[in-house]
Amino acid sequence: MTVPLGAVRSGADRGPRASSPSRHRRIAVVPPRYGDDVIGGAEAVLREMAEGLVERGWEVEALTTCARDHYTWRNELAPGASVHRGVTVRRFPSVVSWELPVKHELEARILAGERLDITDQQRWANAGMRVPDLFDHLLEHGDEYGALIFAPYMFWTTYACATLESERTVLMPCLHDEPYARLDIYAPLFRGSADVWFLSDPERDVAERLFGPLPRSAVIGSGIHAPRAYDAQGFRDRHGIPGRFLLYAGRREGGKGWEDLLAQLGAIFSRTDLPFSLVTTGVGPVDPPASMHGRVVDLGLLSGAEMPDAFAAADAYIQPSVMESFSRTIMEAWLAGTPVIGNARSPVVRWHCERSGAGLVYADEAELQACLELVADEPEAAARLAARGRDYVLANYGWPAVLDRIEARLDEVAAACAS
Repeated sequence: MTVPLGAVRSGADRGPRASSPSRHRRIAVVPPRYGDDVIGGAEAVLREMAEGLVERGWEVEALTTCARDHYTWRNELAPGASVHRGVTVRRFPSVVSWELPVKHELEARILAGERLDITDQQRWANAGMRVPDLFDHLLEHGDEYGALIFAPYMFWTTYACATLESERTVLMPCLHDEPYARLDIYAPLFRGSADVWFLSDPERDVAERLFGPLPRSAVIGSGIHAPRAYDAQGFRDRHGIPGRFLLYAGRREGGKGWEDLLAQLGAIFSRTDLPFSLVTTGVGPVDPPASMHGRVVDLGLLSGAEMPDAFAAADAYIQPSVMESFSRTIMEAWLAGTPVIGNARSPVVRWHCERSGAGLVYADEAELQACLELVADEPEAAARLAARGRDYVLANYGWPAVLDRIEARLDEVAAACAS
C-alpha cells in the first residue's frame, strides 16, 4: 500500500452529515502503541487522556497496533478488541516492510539535510512499519467517531491515517525541531486537521515557524497524576542502591541525548570525586563507556507503581534530551520533590525550568558539572528548587484542568462537523 500525499478521503467528499449527540461523545485516540508498559510520552498522554474522558462519560476507543517495542514492531499482543479501564482497545497487526534498507538509506539522507523529492519522502514514510487493517478500519468506520486524536505526527499510523477524516481529525504532534518535520508530507497534517493540540508554547512556536499560522490550534498541555505517597527508602532497599544517585528514565537512544549524557558523565566522573552513580530505567541499550564502569545501574523497564519511588529516591533527575515537546519525566521528578537538571538546548526544557524557577540547566559539559556539584554540595538549596517545581506542576498540569480544555476543544470540533 502506498499512501499519497494529502487526503485520501474526506468527509467533505460525502457532503455534510449531522453529528448526533451519541457520535459526538464517541471518540478514538490513535497512537502507534498503547498500554501501561509502553514507554513514550505521547502514548502515555493519550492513554491517560482516554481514561480520564471515560470517567467523564465519553465513549473512547484506542486504535493501535499489537506492538510493544517501537524498534522491532513485533506483534506481541493479540489483535482484536478488549476493554482496559473503560477504554475499548482495538489492536491491529503491524506489517514490517521488506524495504527497511530503503528506509534506512533515505533516512540517512534526511538526517544529513538533503531535500528529498515527494516520491522519496513517501517511500521513506511507507517503508518499515505499516498497519493496513487500521487504515481499512478508518476507511470503513472513521465517520462514526466524533473525533479522532492522532499522536505523534511522525509515525505511519498518523501520516497515513490522519487525512482520511480530516474534518474530525485532531493532531497532537509532539513536535520537535528536527529534519523529519521539514518533510513536505507532513504539511497536510498540520494545515488540514480540524484542530492541532500542543503540549507547550515552544512546541507551538516550532509548528508555526515550520508550517505558518494554523487554522485551528491550542496549547492544551498534558496532565500528570500526583501519587498519594512515595517510598524512596523502600525503592533503594528493593533494588540494592545504597548510595547517592542520578536518575535517567525513558528511551536509551541518541535522539534522547542518552549517548551524549554517558560521554559527559564519564568525563566528569573521571576528573572529580562526585558521589553519584547513574541509575537508568527504560528501554534500549545502555552501553556505558569504560570511564563509567561500576557506576551505571540498569533497572530495565520498571512498573508504573515503581516509577514514583524511583524519582523520589534520586538525588537529581537528568533530562539530556533536546527533542522534547513536553517532558513528562521532568514533571514526575518535580512532583516527587527531586531536583531537575535539564539540557538548555531544548527550548521546552529551558521553558519549563525558567517558567517555574525550579530547574538547573546546562549547555555544555562544564555547566553540567557545575549543576552536579551544586546538588552534591548544597542538597538543601536543590530541594528548595524542587519544591518550586512541585508547585508549578500542581498549578499547571493537573488532569482536571487539562481535561476541561480537551472537552471544550472536542465540543468545537463536533460543532464544526455538524455545520
